[in-house]
Amino acid sequence: MPGKEKDETRKPFIVPVFIPHEGCPHRCVFCDQSAITGQRDRMPSKEHLKAHIQTYLKHASPHRHPVQISFYGGTFLGLENDVICDLLSLATDFVQGGQVHGIRFSTRPDSVTEEKLELIRPFPVTTVELGVQSMDRGVLTLSGRGHGPEHTEKAWALLSARGYETGFQIMAGLPGDDMEKSLETVKSLCRRKPSFMRIYPTLVLRGSALERLYEKKAYVPLSLDQAVTRVKRLYLYIREQGIPVIRMGLQASDELDKGSVVAAGPYHPSFGHLVHSAVFLDMAIRILRRETGAGDRNKTVFYVHSRNISKLRGLKNQNLDVLRALFYQDGLRVVADDRLDLETVKTDRNTMTISDLDPEDEEEPWTLSEP
Repeated sequence: MPGKEKDETRKPFIVPVFIPHEGCPHRCVFCDQSAITGQRDRMPSKEHLKAHIQTYLKHASPHRHPVQISFYGGTFLGLENDVICDLLSLATDFVQGGQVHGIRFSTRPDSVTEEKLELIRPFPVTTVELGVQSMDRGVLTLSGRGHGPEHTEKAWALLSARGYETGFQIMAGLPGDDMEKSLETVKSLCRRKPSFMRIYPTLVLRGSALERLYEKKAYVPLSLDQAVTRVKRLYLYIREQGIPVIRMGLQASDELDKGSVVAAGPYHPSFGHLVHSAVFLDMAIRILRRETGAGDRNKTVFYVHSRNISKLRGLKNQNLDVLRALFYQDGLRVVADDRLDLETVKTDRNTMTISDLDPEDEEEPWTLSEP
């Protein structure tokens, strides 16, 4: 269908409920959930939570389905049993009232046990997000995760057996991580065919153990360009397996945008857009390499779906600047053609789709010798 990506799914409307650090027995080196969420208080009252959910539901879009209440920020299954039941009971009231379709939460792999799953069985939980971060044992150890890859494997088996929609969260650029280890992580996780994945670049948050390592020069974060390149390759591999990537980069917030909570690292409020723009730049460069004759190339018109104009042009037209520098493209133009699908870049003589890109291709086309 024109204008529709092959892996595009109808996005749920999420009502986020943050429980920073609650239920988490470890403080990973990268973690400061209160900085990420902007919340430093303990568990909010039921009255506060109910009002928060009701406020969000007023803005539910009819084009987003299903509606889910989601518990983020802590390790949900690590909470005390009575707290888990209280939170799920509150959310269940909205499900039974017809305002919400289901409940989701994020949790550590080592918090998933038969006992905890039996505890939540009576509640309408539909989706579980596992904060895997990495499947490399050395990376997990250096990051202070307190669990190994076998815990992820066991959690996946338990959740799958009970029919939960399960997704994975991973991080790129953790201590000891590199491109090969990140790619091996996504290969391992994709073999399990999760319902979705999230990719976060590692940030150095103020107050975290990682900040102290950074100050001692014992940890060097990825630059923004390095993070975009790495996450782009992970995204391409995951997408190639038919698995949706529902987010790349942290959700922008006032606290993050002010710069007061990020000491270093590749934070950008439009990180996901930067990754998509890098993908479209790859396609455009490969097309221009097929074109012959500098004069012809100078007249190149790229056609993309109107929703992809900004992705091809890049943030502040940076992609166009790269193309003009590499190919002397003073006359380059980008034109909307909504007959094209969301995966395609086309010129009068050549066409490329995202599927044509190889996620394991280490070549960075914009750093090679000029044609």
